[in-house]
Amino acid sequence: MLSDQLRGHLSIAAAYTIFGLNLVLCKDIANSAAVAPHVLFTFRALGASALFWLVSLFQPQEKIQKGDMWRIALASFLGFFLTQMTFLIGITMATAIDSAILGTLGPVFTMIVAYFFVGEPITGKKAGGVTLSLMGVLFLIFNSVQRGGGASATTPLGLVMLLLNSLTFAMYLGIFRPLVSKYSVVTFMKWVFLFSLLMSLPLSAKEIFTMDYAAIPVTVRWEIGYLIFFATFIAYYLIPYGQKLIRPTLVSMYNYLSPIIATVVSIWTGMDHLTWQKVLAAMAIVGGVILVSKSRAATNPIKTYETN
Repeated sequence: MLSDQLRGHLSIAAAYTIFGLNLVLCKDIANSAAVAPHVLFTFRALGASALFWLVSLFQPQEKIQKGDMWRIALASFLGFFLTQMTFLIGITMATAIDSAILGTLGPVFTMIVAYFFVGEPITGKKAGGVTLSLMGVLFLIFNSVQRGGGASATTPLGLVMLLLNSLTFAMYLGIFRPLVSKYSVVTFMKWVFLFSLLMSLPLSAKEIFTMDYAAIPVTVRWEIGYLIFFATFIAYYLIPYGQKLIRPTLVSMYNYLSPIIATVVSIWTGMDHLTWQKVLAAMAIVGGVILVSKSRAATNPIKTYETN
């Protein structure tokens, strides 16, 4: 019989491994140009919504309190619609490794949001961590960003989209943390993904009904299936489950598993290559995040996880 702590570690490790593979697969889907980012988001929201609503039928029904439904809609817009749209658009204009490196900035953005929304103080260690991470980001910009675009390039717009991806999810965590903890994972997620689906349909409905599904390569179909079932439904269920069993500081350290997985797979498949500049930038960004996380753990830890 596995202990609670071991089950917690296994759940979080599995979720971040899924996210790491998801980065590479999303990039491969983007390279194929078979499915537009906003259509891919609708597929993801539709699949996850259907799965969470199906699971909810076999669980005790929770009633959403008066006034919370519109808050859940806002949480869905900020934490999932904007977060996922910026990621899926950004991944089309950035390499998988650069995307993975920038994805580690979540705790830094969360710390900044926590300062404004919950009054968490910014210590000298936090300020130093933010400065170190910012230096890493700037170094990555000067050495990775290209203006030509293409499958192997990171463009300025792609970098902005990925930074917005981390920022919007950090704002979601800081603003809606009490609301998220108020309901069970399944209850909250079934409404969040339903609202996300309704938000995306005006942007993608025409293409969904007119696109040539037969032209989508079989490999891309399997990748979309992985994105919907594993990277959305399973991962978004495993993380809250694991958070209940191990300390938030331990959960936050698994943030660094996804970039490792994404980097190894990207290099192995030939989709990207590792340079000393990217290694140096990653060391600076991760070092800054560790400083922020250690300082935050001494006060009031805020749970953060990947947004892809």
